[in-house]
Amino acid sequence: MTQAASTPAPQQDRYSERLIVPWWWWLAGLAITAIFGYEVQLAAYREPWSVVAYPVIAALIGWGLYSMGRTPVRVDANGSLHAGKAMLPSEVIARGATVSAAQRSAAMGRQLDPAAFVLHRTWVKTMVLVVLDDPDDPTPYWLISTRHPDRVLAALGMGDAGRVPGQEPADRESGDEESGDEGHGKDDAAQG
Repeated sequence: MTQAASTPAPQQDRYSERLIVPWWWWLAGLAITAIFGYEVQLAAYREPWSVVAYPVIAALIGWGLYSMGRTPVRVDANGSLHAGKAMLPSEVIARGATVSAAQRSAAMGRQLDPAAFVLHRTWVKTMVLVVLDDPDDPTPYWLISTRHPDRVLAALGMGDAGRVPGQEPADRESGDEESGDEGHGKDDAAQG
């Protein structure tokens, strides 16, 4: 038996997404690059070396947009929730609920507990709220931006505690069909 045959294969995540910025932000970045590059050329009296400003500004804006959108949200094969660099074991999750775009303002404002763990991205309209049942942890709940809160809850193996029967799930943002998900686990295919 070889070494490769004896090591177990890594299990696939139940759910995975990256909270990438909207595509039109990249177009806005190009416009900003053109404007600032032109401003640098004007300030340098259109010297030949001033065209270097365009690729430098484009690289800075591209790096900024890429770094803003590389935050992962995933549920691993063991049912643990990962949000950015934080990890929540499935054993301490009591229940969860979706937070629609209309409810987000209240959830992030007057209803927000200061001890809660929050991973918020402005460009992602919906969120998932995961309540903890851990007496050793002072964090009452996690509030995490995600484009598909119902899929996160399904991957965690729980229903939406805040959903009224007969109500549509708050899964999709309006106009966000190209959400940029990097793929979903095997459970998403079973959902339908």
